[in-house]
Amino acid sequence: MDNNDRKGQQNQLQLELPQEVAQGEYANFAIITHSSSDFVIDFARVLPGVPKAQVKSRVILAPEHAKRLLGALQENIMRYEREFGQIQIPNKESRTISPFNVGKGEA
Repeated sequence: MDNNDRKGQQNQLQLELPQEVAQGEYANFAIITHSSSDFVIDFARVLPGVPKAQVKSRVILAPEHAKRLLGALQENIMRYEREFGQIQIPNKESRTISPFNVGKGEA
């Protein structure tokens, strides 16, 4: 093993995925807010006929990390579309991230 291989292994981040997190939470609605120091993304699940959506997860990011997330998401969407075809959004004028066009969640 040469010196570059050892450096790569030492700099490699290991992630632990606890069992209770591994299953994930399904979300089909997101609301994004921000202040001068943070971006807050609330992920919720909206169900047809149910007037109230419960936030399932909240992620708080520094502005720099929010921009990195945006770039990583854009890159992954481009990869996905190359492999599986273009993702269709029914109403492109809407900025609401909801499958049922409910609420005013802004992206």
